[in-house]
Amino acid sequence: MDRDPSDDRELPDGNPSPGGDGNLGPGRHGTRQGGSLMSWLQLAARRHTPFGGTSGRGSSHSSQHSHQSDIIHIQRPLHRADEIAPSTSRDVPMIEVTDDQDDASTDEGMSATDPMEQTGSGERMDSVCTGDDWVLRHHSRTSLGKPLHRLTEKQKKKLFFIEALRTRYKVDYDKIQPIPYIKDRLYCVDKVYVEGGFEFMPTEHVTRGSSSWERLESYKSVFSDQRIQSVRRIFEGEPGYGKTTFTLQLAYDWCHRVEGSPMQDVEVLIILRMRQLSGIRSIYRAIEVYLLGSDPLVREADIAAIIRESKSAVVILDGYDEYPDQHSRRETDVQRILKLDLFANTPVILTTRYLPDYLAPITKRVRLTGFDEIARDEYIRKAVVGEDKVALSIIKARLKENPVLEDLCQVPLIFVMFAHIAYENQDFQNFKSVTEFFRYMIRCFHEHLKNKSKELNTVRYSIDENDHAALDKLAFLAISQENQWITWSREEICKQLGQDFYKTYLALGIFVEEEVSSYNSSREVKVRFYHKLFCEWYAAHHIVHILSQPGQSVSLKELFRHMKPEDVQYVYRFACGLNQDVGNSIVPYLQRSRGGLDRFTILCLLEKSGDVKGILGSVHHMCSQTVIIKEGDNRMLQRSTIQLLDIAAGHGILVSSLHLDQCFSNFDVTNTCIVLKSGHRLTNPKTVEVLRVSGRIRETVGDSKGIEVTREVLLGLFQTCGSLKEIRFEGREFLLPHSVPTEMIPPTLKTRKIIVSYEDTRGMIHQLNWDDGHWQTTTSEPALRISQEVLDQQWALEELARLTTDGIPVSCLHLDQCFSKFEVTNACIVLTSGLRVTNLKTVKVLHVGGFTGRGTIPSRIEVTREELLGLLQTCETLEEIRFEGHGYLLPLSVPAELTAPTLKTRNIKGKHMSIYALSPVTTLYTSRADSTNIKDKEHQGFI
Repeated sequence: MDRDPSDDRELPDGNPSPGGDGNLGPGRHGTRQGGSLMSWLQLAARRHTPFGGTSGRGSSHSSQHSHQSDIIHIQRPLHRADEIAPSTSRDVPMIEVTDDQDDASTDEGMSATDPMEQTGSGERMDSVCTGDDWVLRHHSRTSLGKPLHRLTEKQKKKLFFIEALRTRYKVDYDKIQPIPYIKDRLYCVDKVYVEGGFEFMPTEHVTRGSSSWERLESYKSVFSDQRIQSVRRIFEGEPGYGKTTFTLQLAYDWCHRVEGSPMQDVEVLIILRMRQLSGIRSIYRAIEVYLLGSDPLVREADIAAIIRESKSAVVILDGYDEYPDQHSRRETDVQRILKLDLFANTPVILTTRYLPDYLAPITKRVRLTGFDEIARDEYIRKAVVGEDKVALSIIKARLKENPVLEDLCQVPLIFVMFAHIAYENQDFQNFKSVTEFFRYMIRCFHEHLKNKSKELNTVRYSIDENDHAALDKLAFLAISQENQWITWSREEICKQLGQDFYKTYLALGIFVEEEVSSYNSSREVKVRFYHKLFCEWYAAHHIVHILSQPGQSVSLKELFRHMKPEDVQYVYRFACGLNQDVGNSIVPYLQRSRGGLDRFTILCLLEKSGDVKGILGSVHHMCSQTVIIKEGDNRMLQRSTIQLLDIAAGHGILVSSLHLDQCFSNFDVTNTCIVLKSGHRLTNPKTVEVLRVSGRIRETVGDSKGIEVTREVLLGLFQTCGSLKEIRFEGREFLLPHSVPTEMIPPTLKTRKIIVSYEDTRGMIHQLNWDDGHWQTTTSEPALRISQEVLDQQWALEELARLTTDGIPVSCLHLDQCFSKFEVTNACIVLTSGLRVTNLKTVKVLHVGGFTGRGTIPSRIEVTREELLGLLQTCETLEEIRFEGHGYLLPLSVPAELTAPTLKTRNIKGKHMSIYALSPVTTLYTSRADSTNIKDKEHQGFI
């Protein structure tokens, strides 16, 4: 478009006009100088021309030129990452400012509509961000929107606000640095972002307890998936699992209006880093300080109005676990947001390592589960080797050659470093422990900096890489506090470590600087480790220093007081690997504190010995017993178990029995691995002989939902577990195929004759017949369990009524801590919920479970003589009754004359977990440890 030379003038703030060469865009850190855009908009509005342009065709507002438009490019500083070309294949966001009821009321109606939606004025004003330019398109009056000179002050501020956000986010998402010590290799997030696993908790209300998790197909389903619809969502993930990278990808999607992204139709996106919000109670003040920069034209009140009146807004609070004021006694806006007192109707996403103290009941939980093999391959192709299949296979082979790193490389950030180092270092070696790998990685950091310092006009590398005692102490003090805090001011850390040391470790990439603004808008530089693992590495060195001192008498209990293995497992493992003598102290300490040689302790033994051979005896011992992975196990314990199973498989050690207790999610046929509800994967269960897969009983009445086990999954399990002799699905949660066609069964499986059984919804046990592929019922009498959950009780009572009506015997009725009393008048059992069990005629075994824990018994339930005899008479087919636990008070005696003759002849067997039984002659309680058959006048008493 032609430019009028007369437009080369100074604007009120001293900047050249749009026609000149001056930079009207935001500054390098997303700030603006003295209101250049607003002054320019005001000047353009006063001249009644589109942004000061005077070109004939584009400046006309006549309807005869409705098909033409002027495009004015406002050049801004480039923040493009090296090697990354700007995307041109994606749509870009459009912001439209609509007409209000009339010109006089425009200050009230600053809402945005769809770019193609008709409005009253018939004109359009779009704000477009593409590549390096901000493009403002002004169309004539016959299109949509309104001319610029008719924009209200509110609408102008909104344009500036959204453009300032885009500029701020572009600075961040254009500087992804996969390898910390190579600072000149930056990537745009869209070029390297690879989705790890996403799972959500499908509960009606947020819960902190153990619950099932279901897979979310993609991060793009965040807002579209009806199962997690809410205005409050929490994304959980361990350090390095990609929480911040995920938010940067959302920022990129918003700026480029990526099709299919949850950000595509969002008008305003707010992303705040929680670690920067120290002392800032107002969320609007935080937005002004951190996203708009110094001397912004949009103030707190304007920001509040823009968010409140926008068509759609999303707020992302990244890193709640790093929020300095999370325990503040003075209420902050962040706390109000969590309680729904602020932004009650605005979608808010919170990322964190752990849950906040308070959560609104409507909060939906999503978690990141790290990289699986598919995600790893995608990253290698996308960011490391491109289409070089040979290089891809080499990196994958190097990971398989290092099974001790399998767990560590589920962390995306660690795997990214592993992939780049494995690709670029020809001397990449096999590692026998995690300590050995981390030592090698740190050496790579130093070698790269040494080589770079040999170039002309560069600062010489002058420190001893083995001298870092001050850093060790700094890391230990940070990680050994009750509330870990691993961020420092630059002045503070330079004072403790020295300027030269700090600059070197900053150049290495082990330290990361971040410029933040304080509440009074002053700038401050904060410093943190590139990843928490680096902090654990140097803290472990300090622990070794303390424990290796001659004559030291430090209490390990006091030393590790605030360092739980589930939070800082690598501190323990690194310390054991760095010094064997120190490991000889730590391993016995863990055995004492954790109740024996558990799975985590074995991994510490692995680090201490520096070789898998040193722990094979312990692995043999573990595998000779039942290995249990529970849903309630923390992620560290599950990972430890899986890593030991991998070691067992690698050395041909048979696992006698593996019990997956309510933690099985599915079997990944593509990657031939078992997926747990935690997201962890058992990739190598080939030496497991017996696999028990336990599930829950149904949690809702008539609920048909369960975990589907398809034919392909079943056959995949058989083939992956090469030593499998038996597999059992227990708990009625699993939906297995009606049959397995014989043509699908490989001949090798038919000859192995694996025992395959499952429990159906009625408690019936079925076993697979390999000859015809159908199931055979092995028990004709179902069993029922009634828990303390009311919905579970309702379902079980309906099932019991159906079985009684059909005359089907119930092999066992288990009342799990829900028995209240037996109601003699109505001949029924009353549960703690108040529900009544009336259909008892066909029950063969009645199992009354009570409190079995240690300590004070919550409450005792008295069972009178009349209740006991009424119970025995009501259950007409009863063969055995058990009162288990310590919570029941039974009569001291049951006089023989009260016992009906029919009971004396029924051979009822009684049993109790205590050592008391009723003497068959005197009908008094005497100490006995076994159970006695009851015949004629003999009968068993219970306590």
